[in-house]
Amino acid sequence: MRILVFDPFHGAAGDMITAALIACGADQERVITAMRAIVPDPIVEIVDRAGIRAVKVTTHATPEHRTFAEVEKRLDTAALQVPENARAMARRVFLRLNESEEMVHGEHVHFHEVGADDAIADVIGACTALFSLGVDGVAVLPIALGSGTATGSHGRFPVPAPATVAILTGSGLSTLHGIDDTELCTPTGAALLAEFTTLAPANLGAYTILTSGYGAGSRNPEHTPNVLRAMVVETISAVAAMPQDSVDILETNVDDVNGEVIGEALARFMAAGARDASATPLLMKKGRPGYLVTVIVQPALSASFAKLMARELGTLGVRCIPAIHRFIADRTFTDVNVVICGLNKRLPVKCGWLDGEIFSCKPEFDAAWRIAEELGVPVRDVLSAAQAATERITSEQQHREVPGGK
Repeated sequence: MRILVFDPFHGAAGDMITAALIACGADQERVITAMRAIVPDPIVEIVDRAGIRAVKVTTHATPEHRTFAEVEKRLDTAALQVPENARAMARRVFLRLNESEEMVHGEHVHFHEVGADDAIADVIGACTALFSLGVDGVAVLPIALGSGTATGSHGRFPVPAPATVAILTGSGLSTLHGIDDTELCTPTGAALLAEFTTLAPANLGAYTILTSGYGAGSRNPEHTPNVLRAMVVETISAVAAMPQDSVDILETNVDDVNGEVIGEALARFMAAGARDASATPLLMKKGRPGYLVTVIVQPALSASFAKLMARELGTLGVRCIPAIHRFIADRTFTDVNVVICGLNKRLPVKCGWLDGEIFSCKPEFDAAWRIAEELGVPVRDVLSAAQAATERITSEQQHREVPGGK
């Protein structure tokens, strides 16, 4: 697997992350095109930081205070120049920033530094750069936070900034104090790394380094290189890791919808492209029985599915747990022959694969139900016959090569 590894020993900021990814081989033209949707003519140059050659990205944006909704609109204006997957990721980064601000300050009206065009451009650039690398995962080594105090829109604060602490809380990312008496990791840098990470460094194992590069910050202290290192590595493992992807989890509580309506809604969610949909009984406020409706979707589809959930269930609010990374097994479909009432029937079976072996085979229920209806027999009889047939194909194909299809 090709893994992107960040080494923020000297900290991380949004511009440093974008620059490090360009230095590591990201598509510079694509990144700059995306950033131009927000700021005019960002500059990419090679600089020296305490003897280390690094890439620096500079924008020319003026300070701006914006609400989260205004930042979202700013992202929407970039739709023609920014790939949809990068724009959706950028939106999730700003959602993390918004939630951290609310954790620290309560409900707030405006972003300050992170609402400016340079911060938006840095986030869009970093997300675009990440996707252009085409890696299979991201690992982040311990992040240096710095020490002392710094000054922002809310006055002087201790380092790390409260918003940075809020973002890193529960992220699973490791931190260290850092050797500089200054802010090393900014809230934007923390939000990007928290959004990007999919793999704990301890799970990397051995690897070979394919490319590496350094992204420079604005400061240029004499004896400390103000840079962020990024590497693309190829992991070396005797056992192949399971593939990964990202999904959003949408949830809502309902207590005024009956089971029939919920069942039909779940069917519509699946037909519309959800990865999964379920309803869990629960006891709600004032002792009312209700359901927790959960829908798993691709991140780019979250907004449209939230509207669909509102229409189908009448709910006034849908929670989104963004960018949950999941492991997925390879799977194939095959037909098995079953004999029911003396007749031969073909039934599709889904097989799951791990490390070159089949570990799960399940008959498709809808197909089994149709056969049962056609022949007038209990569906459990069809499933039982299909299960016996799948056990035979499991033993026959146990050591075949893992298929590429999913």
